[in-house]
Amino acid sequence: MKFKFIFILSNIIILFLSAIFLTNFAPLMALIPGAGLIILDILYFSNRRLFLLMERGDYPALSGYLEMRVLRRGHYFPPLVRLLANTYLAMADTAGVMNLENKAALVKPALLESNAFVFGTARLLAADNAGAVRFFAARLEPAQAGRAGNPRGRTRAVSAANSAPSAAGWDLNGSKAAGRDRPWVRWYYGFSLLLDRQFTPAAEQFRLLAEESSDTLIVGLSVYFLGTTLQRNAENGLVCLAAAQHILKTIHLAIFDITLLMESTFFISGLD
Repeated sequence: MKFKFIFILSNIIILFLSAIFLTNFAPLMALIPGAGLIILDILYFSNRRLFLLMERGDYPALSGYLEMRVLRRGHYFPPLVRLLANTYLAMADTAGVMNLENKAALVKPALLESNAFVFGTARLLAADNAGAVRFFAARLEPAQAGRAGNPRGRTRAVSAANSAPSAAGWDLNGSKAAGRDRPWVRWYYGFSLLLDRQFTPAAEQFRLLAEESSDTLIVGLSVYFLGTTLQRNAENGLVCLAAAQHILKTIHLAIFDITLLMESTFFISGLD
């Protein structure tokens, strides 16, 4: 009902705008919202079953419908691929995600980069930590993809971890060059190293993320692991603890400065 309500409401609004353009402006101007109405209706009715299944939360039926459109008909549109992968994850069907990844890699390899977060998470859910390390390392450094993807197990995973580029070499703020999900891909790379018990390489990833990322959640999670698991297990544990304490102190000082600025502003406003 939600999608249907939004569709009806959108139609009413567009028709209202068309009437305004028709009566107050040049009649040809009414063609603009009219064209938008036609496009909206086509999109809704061509995807009506998809919206219905999403609204119901019927994941098995939704995955079956998306498999028909993506895998059997070959419609590897990025939104459909991402939705199908997330539907598999919601059902904990990691084999389905891997199958989708393998087929997408043959048809549109770029889909692996734009959906690295989803495909990598499937490996973690399947407890394939070494595989997750290789996968995320390959996404961070395409030149290492051949070596990082070699299925020789932990030795190659360690090699990929050590050869992956420093976080300082990437724009962690999600610029066009780095990609919107790049900071989270790197965070999951560090998390995969942590789960694979490669504590020292993981500590380096989390330290750089905590220092350079503009995402507060990434910073918070990185500082947490630096101050707990990694300070106990990494070779440079004392460095991890010192880094976590320094970053926390910086955050506290920043909060204090903001609070002081706000109080000063309110005080000055009160004088006026």
